[in-house]
Amino acid sequence: MKNALGQHGGGNVGEMIIFAGSSSLALTEKICRVLEVPVGKSVLDCFPDGETFIKLEDDVRGHDCFVIQSTCPPVNDSLMELLIFIDCLRRASANRITAVIPYFGYARQDRKSEGRTPITAKLVANLIAEAGADRVLTMDLHADQIQGFFDIPVDHMTAMHVLADHFEQLNVPNAVVVSPDVGHLKTANAYAARLGADLAVIDKRRLSGEQTAALSIIGDVEGKNVLILDDMIATAGTLLEAALLVRKNGAEGIYFGATHPVLAGPACERLEKAELSQFCVTDTIPLGEEAHSKVKDVVILSVANLMGEAIRRIHENRSISALFRE
Repeated sequence: MKNALGQHGGGNVGEMIIFAGSSSLALTEKICRVLEVPVGKSVLDCFPDGETFIKLEDDVRGHDCFVIQSTCPPVNDSLMELLIFIDCLRRASANRITAVIPYFGYARQDRKSEGRTPITAKLVANLIAEAGADRVLTMDLHADQIQGFFDIPVDHMTAMHVLADHFEQLNVPNAVVVSPDVGHLKTANAYAARLGADLAVIDKRRLSGEQTAALSIIGDVEGKNVLILDDMIATAGTLLEAALLVRKNGAEGIYFGATHPVLAGPACERLEKAELSQFCVTDTIPLGEEAHSKVKDVVILSVANLMGEAIRRIHENRSISALFRE
């Protein structure tokens, strides 16, 4: 498996160079178009035994380098590729290395939920820093506290404005924002305030890593169009339970929006059963062919403009947080 990515013609010391990992090729190309820069040239090779090999075909000595790679399925392969890319840049004497991770895998393993289990999100943070990254740019971490797992600067962005803008333009009548669980209530409240919609929350219990149970709903959804917004959709168990519950309580249309379309295991089948009016996600993770073929009314929103501007601000040593106040 070989991939020659982009062109780069050198330049002054400190020039920005953006490289694409294999899981974020399309997003990187969009970001580079936004920034009006070429994609850094590199070659990714896979040896017969499965080992990953990366060679940079640009001179990165003294440059400000960004490598864009979501650690999405296959998670371990994507993560290992990111680590090798960072190490490659470090050994090639890049001046500064920013790991741009639109989707941060292992984010759900952010604490010891029971005895004798790891905190893998912290382990991954250590690996990225040890590989040689100087900073991290990521989006909608499953748990905000993961920022504190890193011993290097982390710029944590949100796609909330991208999703909110879409639903604002869609102008769903008689809308109510439904939080899929109590943990997302703060985010759901922010969406409700932004969209001028009512708010409801589902009382959910997680039975296992793949199974949840929506027990009851707090708030009124009868005769209303429900908007369910989340940071990610993995197996779609939470969404299906929520959809069945709100429909049982008299909801009409059901609109779903999420930043990260992980869509693992039975997700596509469950999305079919949920009978959504619209399924809306961003391009932090490439949407697979199965999702395109099985899920109706898919809308993919791009975060390229947002991430591109963040990369520009990092390169120019300007504030990222100011981006969300403008």
